[in-house]
Amino acid sequence: MDFRQLVNRLAKGASLTILSDSCHSGGLIDKEKEQIGPSSSVQKGPTSETSDTLTNKNIPYDSILHHLASQTKATTTEMGTHMLELFGSCASLSFQTASRELLEMLGPDEGILLSGCQADETSADMSPGQGGGKAYGAFSNAVEMVLRENEGGLSNREVVVRARKVLQSKGFEQHPCLYCSDENADAPFLWQPQKTEQ
Repeated sequence: MDFRQLVNRLAKGASLTILSDSCHSGGLIDKEKEQIGPSSSVQKGPTSETSDTLTNKNIPYDSILHHLASQTKATTTEMGTHMLELFGSCASLSFQTASRELLEMLGPDEGILLSGCQADETSADMSPGQGGGKAYGAFSNAVEMVLRENEGGLSNREVVVRARKVLQSKGFEQHPCLYCSDENADAPFLWQPQKTEQ
């Protein structure tokens, strides 16, 4: 809902592209059309082994709740109550009833979301096995590889489809998704220049 509010602030004719390499990021922009995802025709494929070390990171819900309760001194198990107590009007819109009702009335807009995985999946981090390299997001790395190999511009749809293939070839089980209008699905990723004939 917070991202939807940002998208709804855009000037007419502008778009906002979000590349989210985080767990459960599928559908992050509320009300955008699913172009590639669990309900679309792009199928999951078999995975292979990878030499990179894969790490899923998360903080257990109970640990977060315990920490918030220690800050607010409230005894409720309702996360939203703690968030509103701590952050007031700066808390996420999803915890503010009036804002949530307002956003539910708004329709799709010019948001473009390339998510690292579906809403029910985790997005892997990678640690290169050699040379003491730094960790990085698997999806971000796949997008970078795709762009490097395809100079001259790819559509949002092409970037996600090709990044899915890269991840599959490296043995990752996450499935990047694309959420946006039909027009934006075929628009150049981040307004890259299109290939020119020589």
